[in-house]
Amino acid sequence: MSKPAIAFLGLGIMGAGMARRLLANGFTVTVFNRSPEKAKALAVNGAQAAKSPREAASDAAVIISMVADDQASRTMWLGENGALAGAARGTVCIECSTVTVDWVRELAAAVTAKQCEFLDAPVTGTKSHAAAGELNFLVGGDERTVEKVRSVFAAMSKTVLPVGPIGSGALLKLINNFLCGVQVASLAEAMAMIERSGLDRAKALEVLTNGTPGSPLIKTVATRMTTPDYTPNFLLRLVTKDLSYAIKEAVKLSIELPTALAARDEFQKAINAGHGDKDLAAVVEPLRER
Repeated sequence: MSKPAIAFLGLGIMGAGMARRLLANGFTVTVFNRSPEKAKALAVNGAQAAKSPREAASDAAVIISMVADDQASRTMWLGENGALAGAARGTVCIECSTVTVDWVRELAAAVTAKQCEFLDAPVTGTKSHAAAGELNFLVGGDERTVEKVRSVFAAMSKTVLPVGPIGSGALLKLINNFLCGVQVASLAEAMAMIERSGLDRAKALEVLTNGTPGSPLIKTVATRMTTPDYTPNFLLRLVTKDLSYAIKEAVKLSIELPTALAARDEFQKAINAGHGDKDLAAVVEPLRER
């Protein structure tokens, strides 16, 4: 499967970049997006636009989904017009969205019933990483299936890391995003303290971003907060969703995530203030307004 035909479902901030990488690497790609204009935009790069996930999947050896949440993923895969209705036996189905472990396992069972193969393969990275083919895939599933589609992953990635059985990729991604959400929420609170106190913001951020707290995420988001530039790289409302999913997964393990709950509260306040479709850095704005 060096150059399998691919159906790509979902052309949002991440999906569009991923699909373009596949096209740039010589893959035949049929795309579907709920907003048709996004699919049409890929036509200039050589993609074929389908009218439904089922149509997109009908001639594909590999199906990839990259959408917002469980419900969007369910719509793409299941039902009369879902991708599985059009998938041929032996098709490799890859869910790259950040979704719950329960849904991944339900989807895996549906894929198996169609005599297809399944991987849950969410990614770490941002819009720029997707566009550059530098994503990191966290893959749950049979490593033999991973090897079948190694060339597909290679076109979009810097690393491909098998992390365990089906569901492992989804869980690790939620833990990753939980940590990211908490960091950004704490940065927003720190930024508000700095700005209200009268400290020299530039000097304060120089200390924080170049010191122990200065993770790559903190450095990047601090710049966006101070510019300010809220052009979406990671939609704020999706951070809230990811935190909610992580909290639910932790409950299954009899673990509470009080820091995730507090972070989710800050992001929810930003959504309530109208910042949901901006970059996650906009979480600072309601704190500035109080």
